[in-house]
Amino acid sequence: MTAQELISDEILPAKTSTIGEDAFHMMQDYHVRHLPIVNNEQLLGIISEDDLLNGLRMDDPLGSYALSLNHPYVHDRDHIYEVMRLMYQSKLTLVPVVDSDNTYMGVVTLNDLLKYFAESASFKEPGSVLVLTVTKHNYSLSQIARIVEMEGAIILNSFITSSPDSTELDITLKINRPDLSRILASFARYGYEIKASFAETEYLDSLQEHYDSLISYLNV
Repeated sequence: MTAQELISDEILPAKTSTIGEDAFHMMQDYHVRHLPIVNNEQLLGIISEDDLLNGLRMDDPLGSYALSLNHPYVHDRDHIYEVMRLMYQSKLTLVPVVDSDNTYMGVVTLNDLLKYFAESASFKEPGSVLVLTVTKHNYSLSQIARIVEMEGAIILNSFITSSPDSTELDITLKINRPDLSRILASFARYGYEIKASFAETEYLDSLQEHYDSLISYLNV
């Protein structure tokens, strides 16, 4: 999946001639806190809600505002992981996309990313969630997959989280089995620390609750 496949055509860019008040209302209408500034199909930068509120008078054009963000964007063929990295790193609600000639193509929004992952097969497939804690030195995804497969199951999805100052990793696994009892026993037998496990209904309810909370926050 690349950035061009998630481009939204619902959000129109601002121009340098757009006044601050109009840009602010555009953000409210689109439920975002950032807008790309585009003149003649060239991306000039991104203005944030904070730039508007902390900057000049709201009837001044955007071309006179100082932009706090360092011209973030991705190319159309960049993987969505790059979109996610930039969105997280710069705390963005949208990321502009340009082509190989640096022509503006549109934006990928945070909501677009959430919807993509929520609708992906690994989330839709029935199963359960298991969280393991391992040291970075002992981490082996191939061994983890082998233990799961020994019990006749497969890993539908996995991701890793860790604190910068920690020597441990949390490995979250989506497994295609509603009952994890045998798999939990196998991991315990191999000396893995089981941090948490969730039945499918518990996990989906928790995921939906967090998703609804985030959408509610974005719509404020």
